[in-house]
Amino acid sequence: MKIKTGQGTIGIMVLFAIYSISMVTSLPGLAISPILGDLETVFQKASNLHLQMLESLPSFIIVPFILIAGRLSLRFNKKKLLIAGLIIFFICSIIYPFVHRLNLLLAVSAFLGIGAGMVIPFSTGLIADYFTGARRTRQLGIASAINNLTLVLATLLSGFLAGINWHYSFLVYCFSGISLFFAFFLDNTPPYVQSTSLPSASDSHSGFRWPIKLMLLYYFITFLALTVPFNLSLYMQNLHIGNAEKSGTLISIFFLAVTLPGFDINRVISWFKGYTNVISLAAISLGLVLFAFKSGILLLTLGVILIGLGYGIMQPIIYDKTANGVPTADATYALSLVMVMNYISIITYPFILSWLSLDSAYFPFILCMILGAAFTVFAFFRLNSKTLGMKQIQENNNVK
Repeated sequence: MKIKTGQGTIGIMVLFAIYSISMVTSLPGLAISPILGDLETVFQKASNLHLQMLESLPSFIIVPFILIAGRLSLRFNKKKLLIAGLIIFFICSIIYPFVHRLNLLLAVSAFLGIGAGMVIPFSTGLIADYFTGARRTRQLGIASAINNLTLVLATLLSGFLAGINWHYSFLVYCFSGISLFFAFFLDNTPPYVQSTSLPSASDSHSGFRWPIKLMLLYYFITFLALTVPFNLSLYMQNLHIGNAEKSGTLISIFFLAVTLPGFDINRVISWFKGYTNVISLAAISLGLVLFAFKSGILLLTLGVILIGLGYGIMQPIIYDKTANGVPTADATYALSLVMVMNYISIITYPFILSWLSLDSAYFPFILCMILGAAFTVFAFFRLNSKTLGMKQIQENNNVK
């Protein structure tokens, strides 16, 4: 079976390899959340900082290694870099269940972050290498959807395994073995190279322009979206709206809403055309507005769905705009710069909110509602479709 790329065809195994990489990128740190309570009992002499580091350390390590891997992709074989990262990740996933000392768990977590950081840029970079035009947009949407869907399913599986034994929670990281298997089906060098007049980062006569606007935009919308998974449980608890089970269900609904647009992002773009980004920002803002009413489950459910859908639409569009703005050879590096903003947002979010917050349960939603609404208005009046990347994407979708 051959898959059309917009510049030729690839085999189904290559496509599975690309999809499986998207599956791995959501895993780092995921196994720790369900077992933090158990770890407090197992490691009674450990400080809260050490226990929290188990969850946050991979994200800190991932940030520099995403940038390193992206930069190395300009000079070295991408397939070999990817396989090296997957090997590190998979070895860590095997070691985790057998570790019984906290210091060793932290060490393995650090190496997991290294492996994940080396893999993450290729989840979108390989799509930019193999696909072009509307087919690239579609595949970036699917990759984003797979990433978010894996997050939902792996979270449920991790919690189930933790209920049996806390060591088993780490087994979710073994999904990286699937990606490692399929990675060997990738070409050593993608067979199709786009001709372009844009300067290459490897060109000694011209510098590489960082996609600063897209990086800041991705950081901003991620910051807004993080309000749900970071604060929803406390918000519902303080306002006596449901229990922990209901907040967990709403967070799952949020991630499912993020997932859905990616499966047919081209159709979404064809519906909203040049207003796609503004409508997505408006959906996020409106979803946050619903939390200001301190109402019941119905409005909260609608709110998390709107926030999730808005973010789920913006994510692949930002990736596509990034890839369209540079030569194919530089796409992985450019995408690594944009994707790292997701992890920087995750790391900085709690620090910024703790510095600003007056009411830890309610204030984050109000703050992000104001920021989202202000930026939506700004985008509507000041940013044209070309600035937000819709013009090129629409032209690609019009190509048959």
